[in-house]
Amino acid sequence: EVQLVESGGGLVQAGGSLRLSCAASGFTFDDYAIGWFRQAPGKEREGISCISSSDGSTYYAESVKGRFTISSDNAKNTVYLQMNSLKPEDTAVYFCAALPLELHTIVVLVWARAYEYDHWGQGTQVTVSS
Repeated sequence: EVQLVESGGGLVQAGGSLRLSCAASGFTFDDYAIGWFRQAPGKEREGISCISSSDGSTYYAESVKGRFTISSDNAKNTVYLQMNSLKPEDTAVYFCAALPLELHTIVVLVWARAYEYDHWGQGTQVTVSS
């Protein structure tokens, strides 16, 4: 059974930091890229970062570039999202998801498209107070 389980969310003051974890199981980790998305109330789901497990390539949305860092521990099948300098506008439910790396997949073009992802975690709430 494919599972993605997020953890590490919580309440933090503006300027603070959190580290989210995404533990994956039930599929071959190297065959997927893992993306992080977030969704605030009344807003569309936003792709914020992605890492390709096979070659370590990373991708970021402009809204988080320079503040968030994605990393992967392939031995643990776990992806992390280190979030620094958090802002109130970062408040959202954060999801991780698995993007299948097929022969035709050009990750840089598709990583932020939620519909390209096969599997999703249940989400973890991040709340940043001002």
